[in-house]
Amino acid sequence: MRQDSPKPQYWQLASSPKGYLAERLFESFVPDNHGFGIKETVAGVETRYIDWLFPGILGMNMMFSALWGVGYVIVRYRKNGALKRLKVTPLTAFEYLTAQALSRIFLLIFTLIVVFFGADLLFSFRMAGSHLDLLIVFALGGLSLTSIGLMVASRGTSEDFTSGALNFISWPMMFLSEVWFSLEGAPQWVKNFAELLPLTHLLRAARKIMNDGATLAQVSGECLVLIGVTLFCLVVGASLFSWNE
Repeated sequence: MRQDSPKPQYWQLASSPKGYLAERLFESFVPDNHGFGIKETVAGVETRYIDWLFPGILGMNMMFSALWGVGYVIVRYRKNGALKRLKVTPLTAFEYLTAQALSRIFLLIFTLIVVFFGADLLFSFRMAGSHLDLLIVFALGGLSLTSIGLMVASRGTSEDFTSGALNFISWPMMFLSEVWFSLEGAPQWVKNFAELLPLTHLLRAARKIMNDGATLAQVSGECLVLIGVTLFCLVVGASLFSWNE
């Protein structure tokens, strides 16, 4: 709204279903001596809630598949002695964890593609950016989440302990990474903590591509964070990894 004009000036998106309500609220706050104001109608495409929510659903599904899919497998291999046989080979812990992460990402991406296009047939999601850019972002996000699961399972020998540790990691991400709702009105310390979660950067990049038409270069900051989390967790997991116990 422009305060220097003779009357308050405001802009309304003509295609927005909530534009009328916003206009009435604006009218109630305008002083009587200013009149209702000068209205200008603008053209644009509104973002539906389901368009904003859908990347969060995809990211949450990928998070659970990545964390539990690799965490339980490593612990089970350790318990039944399968890792002991690999210990006598030239295979290093870092190579083994990296191979597990790369093999898991193919299954995650396949599931993601099936869910994406299946849901798109039902709801016709808005896709302003490139599908390839979105695929790369989710691949980087899947690798970062998988590496966290590998790091947790690097020394675990009990499914119960591993399940508790993975729940401890996944629940904050599910509620603080803007899967269901925005943190716009949250306290600053909550926003700062959310910046430490890889799912936050994954969903932010995905929404920028899907809803705003951003390119991969424009979400490079989020991609670098996901790559950094992946390398950090793989290095830490390899240093803590145990083949037998």
